Amino acid sequence: MGSLTMLTNVLTKLLNIEYPIIQAPMAGGVTTSKLVASVSNAGGLGMIGAGYMTPTQMREQIRELKQLTSNSFGINLFVPNEFEVNEDEIRSSNQIMNSFRDELDLPRKENIEVPNFNSVYETFMEQIQVVIEERIPICTFTFGIPSADVIEELKKHNIILMGTATTLREAVANEKAGMDIVVVQGSEAGGHRGNFIDKDQESLVGLMSLIPQVVDNIGVPVVAAGGIMDGRGLMASICLGAKGVQMGTAFLTCIESGAHQVHKEAILNVEGDTTVLTRAFSGKWARGIKNSFISEMQAHQNNLPSFPVQNTLTQDIRKKSGEQHNAEFMSLWSGQSAALAKSQSVETLIQNIIEEAKRLKNN
Repeated sequence: MGSLTMLTNVLTKLLNIEYPIIQAPMAGGVTTSKLVASVSNAGGLGMIGAGYMTPTQMREQIRELKQLTSNSFGINLFVPNEFEVNEDEIRSSNQIMNSFRDELDLPRKENIEVPNFNSVYETFMEQIQVVIEERIPICTFTFGIPSADVIEELKKHNIILMGTATTLREAVANEKAGMDIVVVQGSEAGGHRGNFIDKDQESLVGLMSLIPQVVDNIGVPVVAAGGIMDGRGLMASICLGAKGVQMGTAFLTCIESGAHQVHKEAILNVEGDTTVLTRAFSGKWARGIKNSFISEMQAHQNNLPSFPVQNTLTQDIRKKSGEQHNAEFMSLWSGQSAALAKSQSVETLIQNIIEEAKRLKNN
């Protein structure tokens, strides 16, 4: 395809990739080995979204991937944050969930087993061990920054670390903590918001505003994420000072993605901008396509248990909805540029991005 010199930079060298295109690590089954390997084989960086995986599942997928690609790939982990377990909130949310369960012919739940911070933290530490033992070259983090000990341990094994930031303050904190690269997530991005210092409202900075602010204030490479779907988004991000892009929705509708067919179709048939921010599914703000569940939960949004408790409460509903091919109760995560999504192979998507970037460069 012939490389564009402006697309070969400190980021591509650091990550050992041909093009500065990273497939966003979408947790929950989207990042199949086929998807991750296809991205890496096409010159980008494939990423496993391991947020909800057990350490054993992680190890299995990593080993499978090593059979499918000899190129660089990375893994993403959720940094555990202390969370409150408020019995009243859990009880009232579960009552509401029971009415949805009735609608979906699911058994009602009376006794709820909610996660506790210690077990979540233990799992995270086991995940870190797997990353080290399996010699993963790149590890990225969402929802926070791991402890200094964890960072030091990963650096000892020459693992490149990437943090996620939704504001300038979070980007500075990531650099200070020792992250080699910072992904800036604009408010356009699909899925969960990666904010961890700034509150939900303050963290909704648009990408075009966020990139230059961060680039001017930190010394490590910046990767742009949020609403980027094509060569135009890539070139705009680079013009603003980013060294590359991270794309989620564009890869989610690819043939190799493990997203549910109903989820893919919801994005491919989206009309205008129908994505909204909601806490209804997980207790953490996330952007997705509006459906009945989001609409009906609107009134209860501020009184829900926090992440990951609410996520546990809605798990059976989301799963059953998927089994019934019913889009109304699934979390249809999507960025604001959903209307630009296409059903195509990963290779075609990446080739088209690079071809378009070349045309723009030569105009």
